[in-house]
Amino acid sequence: MIEARGVSFTYPRGERTILRDVSLLLQPGAIVGLLGPNGCGKTTLLRLLSGMLKAQSGDVLIDGRPVAALTRRHIARRIAVVPQETHATFEFTVIDVVLMGRYPHLGPFELEGPADLDIARQALEATGTRHLESRPFASLSGGEKQRVVIAGALAQTADVMLLDEPTASLDLAYQLEVAALLRNLNRTRGTTMVVCTHDLNMAASLCDEVVLLRDGAVLAHGPTADTITVDSIAATFGVAADVHFHAAAGHLAVVPIARTL
Repeated sequence: MIEARGVSFTYPRGERTILRDVSLLLQPGAIVGLLGPNGCGKTTLLRLLSGMLKAQSGDVLIDGRPVAALTRRHIARRIAVVPQETHATFEFTVIDVVLMGRYPHLGPFELEGPADLDIARQALEATGTRHLESRPFASLSGGEKQRVVIAGALAQTADVMLLDEPTASLDLAYQLEVAALLRNLNRTRGTTMVVCTHDLNMAASLCDEVVLLRDGAVLAHGPTADTITVDSIAATFGVAADVHFHAAAGHLAVVPIARTL
């Protein structure tokens, strides 16, 4: 279980506080959406939850233990991070990229063994990318890269996956494909997920609950159907919107109408 208690954060020499007194409890097996305008603190909160950043006040806890007291290896065994963009500096193949997810489970100077390769291939299979195993990562399309990066996160065999804008810069078909992949992985593996996104409709279709952030503070947190409302969208984004249940899609649909701020 991961919990943030009254977390506040300001970057060095920052002119404003990025997060202010944010509390969040991640229930095991849930998919939680982090929603809010640019600069509201979504990515910073993900970095605090993963231990990449340390809060100036408040605590982030993993199973009741402060994340600051845990080693990076221990955290990586529990939490996998899928960044918004992944660039390979060297000519790595797809299987090389996925095998990087096994590093937290290897000892000093230990190389991946047959068991690690099996886990990596199972992750590729789960994300529908097994056929890409020998391809150079740099040669893949945006959607293929995102699925391979998610496969690398799966190869970590972590309980929690933190995803920063997983469908950013993808076309509509790939957005639907990645959302369906995450939904299936959550259902079949029970992986807890935190999804940072601007896409209200994806959040409505994917997330069990959502957290709405604005100016570094939590405006609302609760079940998706109760929290994505006309009033909450106006307060969070400064946008008037129509929110209704879409029978064909099977979830709430959000149609922005006009700016209000």
